[in-house]
Amino acid sequence: MDYNFDRDAERLETVVKLAQAPTETRETLIAEYRKRSEAAFAKETLRNYRQITQNFRDWCSERGHNPHPPVDPKAVAEYIDFLGGKVRCTTIETRLWAISEMHRAAFQPTPCRHRLVELALKGVKRKYGAWVRQAPPLCKAEVYKAIQKLGNSRQHTRDKAVLWVATDSWCRSSEIVAFKVRDLIRQDDGSSLLFVAKSKTDQFGQGAYAFLSEQGTAAVLEWIELAGLKSEDPLLTKSQANARIGPMDPATISRIIKRCTGRKDVSAHSTRVGGVHDAFRIGCDLSSIMMAGRWASPEMPARYGRRILASNSAAAKVSEAFSRGQRTEC
Repeated sequence: MDYNFDRDAERLETVVKLAQAPTETRETLIAEYRKRSEAAFAKETLRNYRQITQNFRDWCSERGHNPHPPVDPKAVAEYIDFLGGKVRCTTIETRLWAISEMHRAAFQPTPCRHRLVELALKGVKRKYGAWVRQAPPLCKAEVYKAIQKLGNSRQHTRDKAVLWVATDSWCRSSEIVAFKVRDLIRQDDGSSLLFVAKSKTDQFGQGAYAFLSEQGTAAVLEWIELAGLKSEDPLLTKSQANARIGPMDPATISRIIKRCTGRKDVSAHSTRVGGVHDAFRIGCDLSSIMMAGRWASPEMPARYGRRILASNSAAAKVSEAFSRGQRTEC
């Protein structure tokens, strides 16, 4: 039996059938889809989806387009033209995902796969470029200098723990604030592992591990003792002695890093990018970098390290050899 059937065609056929179903049947399915979406998607994803779709509906209404599914592909293509140059192409693609999901939720064919929409997106990419802004790197040497400047106050003790976790583990801010005390797993050499229960690329919680150095472990243990944290408590909390023990907001990690380093351009993601830069500088291979950052694909670490890779490229080595007096004959 041939199992290589066209899944997209099958989905489209199903959607068309449902679109032609009686109103009562469709309303029941739509309600069921909405309920299951609440359980299937992360809260932040749902929040972004609602905001994007509301903005799109407002835009359609202002320009005389019907904002309810099925939306005319010409309207979506016009929307892409409107966004071109105002937001990044990756943001436009995210908005197209939301528009597609809006149609799936209504059991209507999505207009985002229409050729007019595809051409509009290609046109915007060609005109404005598809460059993705990258967080500035914050390498370990700079983080270490920032840690050395901190004192022994309660806030500084907490901030040291935050900086060590960020620079050692290469974790995202959402992962850092999700750590509980029980997720710190001590090792015989003084270092530790941090259990990453869920992440951006692991929504179903298969789990992974991140590294924490001996110095980082000591800093975290000092904070745990000072704050009197228990096994089920968040690993990193507010620094005030009388504050309610609870997880910090992911944005707080970026604010701590900015304050401690004195740099306004960095964020929590900068230590992740900086870690990749450090790894490429000392000659780590891409597979070990992917494992350290828990990437399933080499695309992102290669993108983060492209400046370092260019500096270590064959062109750079040829130039270096030439400057040392080595000559090659063509």
